[in-house]
Amino acid sequence: MKALFHRKFLEHNIDSEAEGAYRLQGYTNCCEAPEINGEEYLEMVHTPRYIEYVRNACQQSEYLAEVMLTPSSYEAALLAVGLTVHASENGDFAVVRPPGHHAMRERASGFCFFNNIAIAAQILVNEGKKVFIFDIDGHHGDGTQSIFYDSDKVLYISIHQHYAFPFTGFPIETGTGPGTGFTLNFPLISGSGDKEFLEAVDKAIIRARQFAPDVVGVSAGFDAYAKDKLLGLQLSQRAYYECAFRLRRAFSNIFAVLEGGYHNDIKKCIDQFIEGIHNGAKPPVLKWDTDMSIG
Repeated sequence: MKALFHRKFLEHNIDSEAEGAYRLQGYTNCCEAPEINGEEYLEMVHTPRYIEYVRNACQQSEYLAEVMLTPSSYEAALLAVGLTVHASENGDFAVVRPPGHHAMRERASGFCFFNNIAIAAQILVNEGKKVFIFDIDGHHGDGTQSIFYDSDKVLYISIHQHYAFPFTGFPIETGTGPGTGFTLNFPLISGSGDKEFLEAVDKAIIRARQFAPDVVGVSAGFDAYAKDKLLGLQLSQRAYYECAFRLRRAFSNIFAVLEGGYHNDIKKCIDQFIEGIHNGAKPPVLKWDTDMSIG
């Protein structure tokens, strides 16, 4: 797994103290990923009317989803989709802005305009694959949940802070119709840390192994981190390593995309996550057991 970043993500919503360019400053000296325009994939999830609405809002520099948009915002959003799809094909981590998991089919919300991971997942589903979307952002991914709420081809599991924006993601939300039982939410109370988070990770992995996905997509937000400006969870960077390590021990085909995280340690958190994936892929060390020896 490698990080995919492009400087165009720094040209969107530049000066915001919330979802601003500061979030990805740690990547300014990194090699850039290919510039992949994801416009052709938007209708996998979003309606033509909504796509046109967002395009016009960007061109006219309107205020939408708590963001003052510019034409650069639309370019960044298309690139975010394109790199996420690319990451899903190659097992990489798309380090993108704007994020996507609050975006619904026809509604922008929470700094999100197009649902990056939902688009990538729908492409995989159309190829006949089952997808496990694991949302570890500290805010519930209400957009992603709503898009796949009636599907049995996508298992959506979220770990997030209870009673925080967008005020969804309760345990009773489990899906509808064919999708009943394919949505699972683990809300954590404010102040929860690594122990509570990793207990939820283990429960999610148990359920996901029953689902037996072909691909795992991680909505990797880092706003559950202790230094985050917006939430009250207390995760350490090590928690993201442990989460990724356990995921990779359980599943072989994993990609990730950046969601939230409102602090200056985004790159450090992503580095921990990627290291966990790499170490989780290594075969476990076999220890000599004298009880099993022969002779």
